[in-house]
Amino acid sequence: MSEPSSNFVRQIVSDDLREGRCTTVVTRFPPEPNGYLHIGHAKAICLGFGIAAEFGGRCHLRMDDTNPEKEDVSYVRAIQEDIRWLGFDWGEHLHHASDWFERLFDWAKLLIRTGKAYVDEQTEEQIRTNRGTVETPGVPSPWRNRPASESLDLFDAMNRGDFPDGAMVLRAKIDMGHPNMKMRDPLMYRIRNVPHHHAGDRWRVYPFYDWAHGQSDALEGITHSLCTLEFDNNRELYDWFLDQLPPDELPSRPHQYEFARLNLAYTVMSKRLLHALVREGHVDGWDDPRMPTIAGYRRRGYTPASIRDFVERVGVSKAANTVDPALLDACLREDLDATAPRVMVVLDPLPVTLDGAESRVLDAPSWPHDAPREGSRPVPFGPEVLIERADFEVEPPPGFKRLAPGRVVRLRHAGLVRYVSHELGPDGAVARVRCEVVGDEQKPSATLHWVCAADAVDVRVNVYDRLFLDPAPGQERDFRDDLNPASLRVVTAKAEPSVLAAALGSHLQFERVGFFYVEPERSTSGRPVFNRVVPLKDARARSAETPVEAPEEVERTKTVRTLTEVGRGLVARGLSEDQAQVLQDDASLRAWFDQATATGAEPSAVAGYVVTELPRLAREHGGLGALRFGGGELGALAELVGSGRITSTIAKQVLAILATEGGSPAAIVEERGLAPIDDRDALAALVAEVLADAPDKVAAWRGGRTGLHGFFVGQVMQRTGGRADAVVVRELVTAALTP
Repeated sequence: MSEPSSNFVRQIVSDDLREGRCTTVVTRFPPEPNGYLHIGHAKAICLGFGIAAEFGGRCHLRMDDTNPEKEDVSYVRAIQEDIRWLGFDWGEHLHHASDWFERLFDWAKLLIRTGKAYVDEQTEEQIRTNRGTVETPGVPSPWRNRPASESLDLFDAMNRGDFPDGAMVLRAKIDMGHPNMKMRDPLMYRIRNVPHHHAGDRWRVYPFYDWAHGQSDALEGITHSLCTLEFDNNRELYDWFLDQLPPDELPSRPHQYEFARLNLAYTVMSKRLLHALVREGHVDGWDDPRMPTIAGYRRRGYTPASIRDFVERVGVSKAANTVDPALLDACLREDLDATAPRVMVVLDPLPVTLDGAESRVLDAPSWPHDAPREGSRPVPFGPEVLIERADFEVEPPPGFKRLAPGRVVRLRHAGLVRYVSHELGPDGAVARVRCEVVGDEQKPSATLHWVCAADAVDVRVNVYDRLFLDPAPGQERDFRDDLNPASLRVVTAKAEPSVLAAALGSHLQFERVGFFYVEPERSTSGRPVFNRVVPLKDARARSAETPVEAPEEVERTKTVRTLTEVGRGLVARGLSEDQAQVLQDDASLRAWFDQATATGAEPSAVAGYVVTELPRLAREHGGLGALRFGGGELGALAELVGSGRITSTIAKQVLAILATEGGSPAAIVEERGLAPIDDRDALAALVAEVLADAPDKVAAWRGGRTGLHGFFVGQVMQRTGGRADAVVVRELVTAALTP
């Protein structure tokens, strides 16, 4: 398990254990099964399950199923699948709020008998109007002082089905002038004459969230009730309800703690709006790869590790903020860069005839030369190849470095070619380019990817982009007006033949284009369908009309980014423009970068830690000056990762230790036993152990639920603390699952 970053929730739990306020930490994740989980829920899942695991406790999964009109068993199944895919499990602790309906009903009667609840016959509109405002007190209901016996009889009649929906409600009797609006005689029960997906047709009254929530926590023995900040005002009511009940009937007295929810730019996470997207056909269901649902991210090709890493980097605090999705994409790139083999695929082909070229088969490496792994694939080459149309310009604009009249370029893995001529088609567009093969003494202006025209295979590629164009959809107008009409473009691309062997659910990097995922739901053996998960670089200023970001988008971005001379120098050293922008604007971070690269570490590797990890550590530990290490140690850490001695996951653990204890990265790895696990026999035994612990999931996988493959890999990686080679683990899991 990764060394956890510090946050106020972790400190509260640690203090409670140390001071004896609890002996076993019990948390819960309580989703309402009225839709699919979204990326915001991922933060709550990682926090609840992560805190419990760190302190040797447990985390329950509880379905907050108090509204049968909007809930469905299909949502229950989807929620469970999402949590398992993220790498977490609740074991035997699957609960439902509806499991406690009988107890809640009896307790509601207790409050009626003690004069703390009453049946109100006002309409919903009257109740809303009479609640008052933050500046004026509410108006008591005319039914507020009705006799307890009368309210008891009516409450039983409500549950028998004697009244239609909305005829009356049960309310707590607290204080209609209370400054906290939640305490102004809150609603406890409403009539819904419909059966329940889990509880059957026993009930005609259903509890509201505020009445069911705290009591469910208490009955399950929850010690730390973690929820987002919008429930801050509910805490007083949460405690009031618990105070009204006999202490000997409550197995525990939980406490509620609030943290800031995860807000993501260019995204909507309101269940109401997500329902509308699905219902109105703007997307292809809840798991559409453009949706911010966990199922959507999974189907698009995001990895559980990248989402967990993203949540960790965002951190846990009470300060609300909106996160740029570029951070999530950066986490995914980092995860896939070391695991996705490279291939060449052309999305918008332009034919190029090569004078002097002969047909042959190249042995092209599947991994970059600095990757700690070996492997290659055969790539046909011949006298006619296809390149990206955006890689050629008859009249190149300023800054264009690719093929043009008078230019020499390198064809990836194949050698140098020089422009000779070009032909125009009937529409006036370039139809063909002619080049000649030249020797290596020439200096190329760029390197292009390509495929051999004679051997190219057609593959379907889904090019996904953000679903919304505005960073705050719906804030200024109807959210539908902010939809991106180019959020999906289906392309028939030309690919090297090796891509046909790509396994379902695997990832590939299309060189110079991006990371792609073989979607199991649409692919068949030998006929892969690729989803673009993320381009190789973030391009904030891309045009919605531009179908393919790479390589055109990178250079277009350079023309609109305001890089200073310092920033341009950083780009020349291999940094992305986003990284250069951060470092040119922050002298303190740039000083760390300079110190780290002075050790000889690769600048692009160091930049990832300086730009993303250092600010997070500074926030958690009170500033950069509070960290117990410096740029030299950061450079040494980057060297360990670059040489393959440790993985990026282990590097995060080392960073967490450096932040509080200092020391040498290499010494920490050795002393803490953090070296990567590369013993295939040991990993195979661990894979067997994981599969043996989950026979139902193994059976489900063999029955067609191939998405569980990621769950098995995640369990192995979790048990090794991220020290195993994920590629090797995937291979071993596949081998173990295949009869």
